[in-house]
Amino acid sequence: METQFTPWASLLGGMMIGLSAVIFMAFTGRIAGISGIVSRLLPPDGSTGTGLPFVMGLLVAAPLYFILTGAFPVQAVSGNSVLLVIAGLLVGFGATHGNGCTSGHGVCGISRLSTRSMVATITFMAAAAITVFAMRHGLGA
Repeated sequence: METQFTPWASLLGGMMIGLSAVIFMAFTGRIAGISGIVSRLLPPDGSTGTGLPFVMGLLVAAPLYFILTGAFPVQAVSGNSVLLVIAGLLVGFGATHGNGCTSGHGVCGISRLSTRSMVATITFMAAAAITVFAMRHGLGA
């Protein structure tokens, strides 16, 4: 699988992610970590508060992109259901035991110069690089 080099779109996307994290922190005083936001929407907490509009914004992004451009964003997702379930469980395990996810640690934690977030980000980025290498060169997926 070949990936496209899109520096301008990536820069714009990164700026929008950073801006949304700053706005979320300014209005709620909370870190824009998706796993924490979603977990607070689910039982036993079940509070909608500011998390629901944030998650709804994530869900509306692709349809809005379609309305504006006439095409859905291109996504490459494995058709292997077992692989997707295992990957989802591993991400959930990592986010739970790492006390946060890529958005909480990688975007918000590093910007706050959190040592714990820097270690977590280095760990999940190294795991991602090893996984991509193994999938592309070892397992051929």
